[in-house]
Amino acid sequence: MQKWLVVFLLFISLQAVAQEKKEIKSEDYENYSVEMADDMRQSGKIYVLVGIIGIVMGGVLVYLVGTDKKLSRLEKEFKS
Repeated sequence: MQKWLVVFLLFISLQAVAQEKKEIKSEDYENYSVEMADDMRQSGKIYVLVGIIGIVMGGVLVYLVGTDKKLSRLEKEFKS
């Protein structure tokens, strides 16, 4: 049953399309500016975004370190 579920989900994922393909033009290679990032930098929102990303990554790091400590303690208890 589990194999069929995996095959079914794989088949569905192969049919999924995230976005339509667009033709690449020569102008696309000459565009070096990113308007969204420039606007966010000018208004100061880019620092808020970087701060939030830092907080989330710090939370993930704290969670992983805590889980590692708990796992190490359980391994020591299991050995003795």
